[in-house]
Amino acid sequence: EVQLQASGGGLVQAGGSLRLSCAASGFTFDDYSVGWYRQYPGKEREGVSCISSGDGSTYYGNSAKGRFTISRDNAKNTVYLQMNSLKPEDTAVYYCAVRERRRCGVGIGGMDYWGKGTQVTVSS
Repeated sequence: EVQLQASGGGLVQAGGSLRLSCAASGFTFDDYSVGWYRQYPGKEREGVSCISSGDGSTYYGNSAKGRFTISRDNAKNTVYLQMNSLKPEDTAVYYCAVRERRRCGVGIGGMDYWGKGTQVTVSS
């Protein structure tokens, strides 16, 4: 059974940093690409970032470019999202998800399994 556990959310002031973690189990982590998404109340989830397996290629949504960094540690079956220079508009519930492909999907899409979210709140 695929299990994904996101953690690391919390309350931070604008300009601060947080590091989210996504711990995975129940599948061969090395064979999957992993993404981070966020969701505002009443809105659909939007792709934040994705990291492929193999060569570790990374992809970022426009809101994340230059501020967020995604990485993975295959030995720990964990993916991280380092978020710097946080803004109030980054406040959302953040989810991790995996895709049964080594390569990320177009537009950070095509995910197959989702974990529960972690709340990130950025105060102004």
